[in-house]
Amino acid sequence: MNIVVIGTGYVGLVTGTALAEVGHQVTCVDLDAAKVARMRDGKSPIYEPGLESLMGNNIWNGRLTFETELREAVKEDSVFFIAVGTPQSADGSANLDYILAAARDIAPFVHEETVVVTKSTVPVGTNDLIADTIAMTCGTRPMMVSNPEFLREGSAIHDTFYGDRIVVGTAHEEAASVMRAIFEPFTVPIFETDIRSAEMIKYAANAFLATKISFINEMANMCEWKNADIEAVSAGIGMDTRIGSQFLRAGIGYGGSCFPKDTRALIAMAREEGENLPLLDAVEAVNAVRYEKVMENLLTIHHDLRGKKIAVLGLAFKPNTNDMRDAASIKIITQLLDAGANVAAYDPVATKEAGPLLPNSVGLHDKMEPALLDAEAAIIVTEWYEVRQLDLDALKTMMRVPIIIDGRNCMDQKQMKEAGIMYHSIGRNNHDKIPVLR
Repeated sequence: MNIVVIGTGYVGLVTGTALAEVGHQVTCVDLDAAKVARMRDGKSPIYEPGLESLMGNNIWNGRLTFETELREAVKEDSVFFIAVGTPQSADGSANLDYILAAARDIAPFVHEETVVVTKSTVPVGTNDLIADTIAMTCGTRPMMVSNPEFLREGSAIHDTFYGDRIVVGTAHEEAASVMRAIFEPFTVPIFETDIRSAEMIKYAANAFLATKISFINEMANMCEWKNADIEAVSAGIGMDTRIGSQFLRAGIGYGGSCFPKDTRALIAMAREEGENLPLLDAVEAVNAVRYEKVMENLLTIHHDLRGKKIAVLGLAFKPNTNDMRDAASIKIITQLLDAGANVAAYDPVATKEAGPLLPNSVGLHDKMEPALLDAEAAIIVTEWYEVRQLDLDALKTMMRVPIIIDGRNCMDQKQMKEAGIMYHSIGRNNHDKIPVLR
């Protein structure tokens, strides 16, 4: 099938590459000529494990191409996938400027049998707005489909081919049939529904997962107050099949391009109806200050950070991505600088993306050793494999003072104690007396 993907951000590029991999003829369109040139050479503009290999294979086999002009991509029977960004507006609502621009661009190529698929995360009712925009431009209303994505950055390739479900929302049986044919090679269950429910499913799923994270972080606070262990609590409640074990890891909160934006967008949608969502307001409030936990823990050891070198391990909002959107590292580094600390930060892939977001005084390293050398504490912000596999003996020789503040609870407490490292985690039994350093 001939497929045109508009937008080559995270969703568009992964979707287009995966559709080509299962045999479809895919053209991805982006206005950035330099970006298109790199993608034609098989170079991904985003860091996602396995993506470049799939791109190269499908470019070589002629199933995946890239264009800057939509007219160069369209064939008579093309199915359009809209995968442009819906960034957050100042009031928390989704900005639909790119969506509506894509709709106007598509309009000259639309006929009555054209299927337009929205992959972007959009407020309820947006697919109707897209159809209205196209109809006002060309006089023809396409068959709209809401097909939200559920990709996790860092495991998007796996999620595409082995996902829990593919959601298809449409009012047209002909469009539903086209979607079944497109996704048949994936052998992933297809859930068909109306278009507005499909739009809502994506927001509801992300808001629920964000709620689980904020809940377990509240329980982590309770564990610290009552000398309980959040790891045991998470494991115990996660065994209940009604709850499940995923997204019950305490830490410094959620970030990235989805959970913060989508939760705020839901709150904004309710506000447009003159209503409130108190639960999601609380989820947001808990997460907004969660990053402060690592500073609280650090300041129980170092009361004065002025002139002290502090290593920040991890910059991206999660491992296996270079995405810095709503990353806790930015807020933590800002706090450290405000307290007078000298900051050296490590991330294996995200230093380029982090650079413009941080002051020039922050030392950025893609190797861990320079960040740790002579540091008087290290804060784990992103649980990269390289961080979890730290050589503790080497760490002790590199650091001036071997202190680890673990914002992701990714290190083994027993190993830390045996290695003679001062270690503080979140919501776990930190019973051993940690000295206050002056």
